[in-house]
Amino acid sequence: MQKWMWILWPSFIIAGVAEGIFFSLVNPQELYFLGDPVHYSAIATYSIGFLAFWMVCACSSFLTWSLQRPAGEVNARG
Repeated sequence: MQKWMWILWPSFIIAGVAEGIFFSLVNPQELYFLGDPVHYSAIATYSIGFLAFWMVCACSSFLTWSLQRPAGEVNARG
């Protein structure tokens, strides 16, 4: 459980910062996805954006956690 908190908590914080910066510069009602305008409410757009940023940041944190493990732990059998 502690491993998942090492991954999810920092990614949650950075996703909040990234969303704040992104939506300070971009109006959610003027977004386009695959060439079509997004017709969701502003709250839905903020929520989807936050979850997308959180997913990307969690993947980054997981990759960092995976790469910093010692060789003995990675190569252990059993």
